[in-house]
Amino acid sequence: MSRNYKIRDQSKLYFVSFAVVNWIDVFVRREYKDVVVESLQYCIKYKGLEVYAWCIMTSHIHLIIGSNKEPMEGILRDLKRHTAKAILQMIEEHNQESRKEWMLWMFRRAGSRNPSIETFQFWQHHNHPIELFNNQMMQQRLDYLHQNPVEAGFVEAPQEYRYSSAIDYTGEKGLIDVTLIE
Repeated sequence: MSRNYKIRDQSKLYFVSFAVVNWIDVFVRREYKDVVVESLQYCIKYKGLEVYAWCIMTSHIHLIIGSNKEPMEGILRDLKRHTAKAILQMIEEHNQESRKEWMLWMFRRAGSRNPSIETFQFWQHHNHPIELFNNQMMQQRLDYLHQNPVEAGFVEAPQEYRYSSAIDYTGEKGLIDVTLIE
């Protein structure tokens, strides 16, 4: 990981993004996205993760996060490890997954290129954390994150996208317990 991509101050909020290796569109199935949602909820409840905004796209995830307990790097590492293992198992066992062989081949191929990986590599290693040091930067990242599904053509309005915190910012309740940015 580059020197410029480190979480230096645990008391600050960070915008992080992480992607599936080779930008494979894994999150086209609801059950794979639900693994990420459940894992985020677990990290909120048991690890002190504070989620201010989130969005799951087809090949990547955007978050605005903080932590009141454990270091964010450790939480993200554990989140990525758990979701990778769970989703890979689901792909292997999913009889209706038309891209199963191809995806597993791609994950195995990515893993074979990395000496620290036993078999499959699901996530790219970097998270690109960006410290949100002022309100303007925070608002820009929040808007970017929530507009992603609109720009991709999935929905007409950000709050219509189920796998995002945009609905929470309209006063409704979304899938994850978020702390609103005021």
